[in-house]
This record gives sequence, C-alpha cells and structure tokens, in this order.
Amino acid sequence: MNLLLAEVAQATQRLAAAGVPSPRFDAEELAAHVHNVKRSQLHTVKDADFDARYWEAISRREAREPLQHITGRAFFRYLELEVGPGVFVPRPETESVVEWAIDAVRDMDVAEPLVVDLCTGSGAIALALAQELPRSEVHAFELDEGALQYTRRNIANSGDRSRVTLHAGDATRAFEDDRSWDGRFDLVISNPPYIPLTEWEYVAPEARDHDPQMSLFSGEDGLDTIRGIERVAARLLRPGGAVVIEHADTQGGQVPWIFNEEGGWTDAADHRDLNNRPRFTTARKASL
Repeated sequence: MNLLLAEVAQATQRLAAAGVPSPRFDAEELAAHVHNVKRSQLHTVKDADFDARYWEAISRREAREPLQHITGRAFFRYLELEVGPGVFVPRPETESVVEWAIDAVRDMDVAEPLVVDLCTGSGAIALALAQELPRSEVHAFELDEGALQYTRRNIANSGDRSRVTLHAGDATRAFEDDRSWDGRFDLVISNPPYIPLTEWEYVAPEARDHDPQMSLFSGEDGLDTIRGIERVAARLLRPGGAVVIEHADTQGGQVPWIFNEEGGWTDAADHRDLNNRPRFTTARKASL
C-alpha cells in the first residue's frame, strides 16, 4: 500500500466518525481531486507526490461541507456540472425523475418536444433533457441570483446550449408576461423546494447549512411551491402533456391529490425511487 492509500484509509475512519454517509467514497474522491487523478489511479500516486492539502479537504468534509463544494463539481446522469456555495447540489435520486420524463416524452412521439424545467438550480435537469432528447427545446426558470451564476456557466459549457433558454424569474409565475406559451408544452418538470419549515432541524447538515434556503423550504407543509407549479403546469401544458415533480418521501400521499381531476388532470400517480421510497408524482393534462 502506498502512502496515499494509507492516508485514504485514515481519512475514511475520520469521515465515518463525523457521520458522513459515504466515508470511503468521499475520502477517495477527495484524494483523486487533490492529486488530479481518477479514483482508480490512486495507487499510482508516488509517495513523494503526496499533497498535504488532502487533509485540508478532509477537514472540510469532516465539518460536513458538501463534497461537491470542495471539488467544485457534481455528476448528474451523463453530465459534469459546476457547483458550489449558492446553488443546490443535484442529488442522485433526481436522476429517476429525469429518466421517467425522458421515457414519457419519447412515448409521445413528438418531433421537436417543448419542455420547461421549473426551479432549475444548476441546470442539471434542463441540460440532461437537452442532451438525451436531442431534438427538444428546453426552457429553464430560476429565481435565485446566486444559483443563476452557476446555471449560466453550466449552460455555456454545454454542447446543447443552443437548445436551452434560461429565464431569470419565479417558477410559479413562468411565462405570465407572455401568454403565447400557454398550452404548448409537452412536459413540465421540477425539483422544487419541498421541505416543511418545521423540519429544519432534521435536515442533513450538507443541505441545511450549505444549500440555498430558497431551494429547500416551502411553507409550513413544504407544498407551497408545488401548488404554484401545479397552476403553472395546468396553464402551460397542451392536452395530453405530462408533468413530473419531485417531492419528499414523506409527501407521497399528498402530492398526487394536488393534481386532481377538478384541476384538469388525469392519471395522477406517485412513483418510487431506487430505494423504494415514494419520490415523485406525475400527471397528465386532460384531453379536451
């Protein structure tokens, strides 16, 4: 075992003691980041090349600073995104939401799908859809100026930037000033804030202390933004168009009821993630 791998083993123990959920992965990822190699190449780093800044990175992670803030990047489906303080770090569970959306749009057999991502944050969802639906036109809304700095850079660095339009504005009022978009979209997708204000103390430190508060909390029951997005989706979607919206696993019994028949919806259903937890709701705009 070379020096770096021995240090990684010690770092893993420290991160585990600090309550970091994936201590071995994070210790290796930080080692790879600091030494500018892939995780699979850690064994090739010579002892003389060991960089003591590794322990600075470990100390930051030990204090529950997000791994992605330390490395400055997040991976989402086939994307590598720039992230950091001021923008919500995309989570793996959201990939299931995007996968459902991609399958739904492909089943529609629309030549040039029109999609809108509400509360886009880093742009992860919008850019993944643009990449994997190569003839799509994607619009993305984000209100927070701190997040928009990252969104703009991620779009600019994307090979699909010509098909992604960023709007700086409130997702719950999307296109209110241009009603020509009403009834035209094939898909509305969102990973909105959904944590109840009363649950603040139970949120993981990585999110509570580092993600923007605007991206986390939404009213006493956590559903204020989702209710606003339901109204926007009802206005923007064409008949037969779909909406998919992420929520907390404790809200699986509540969100489908927001997309009810009285509001012009059909086929409202909840879906489970890879951990078998209710994680997102889908519905379709009723046909005329």
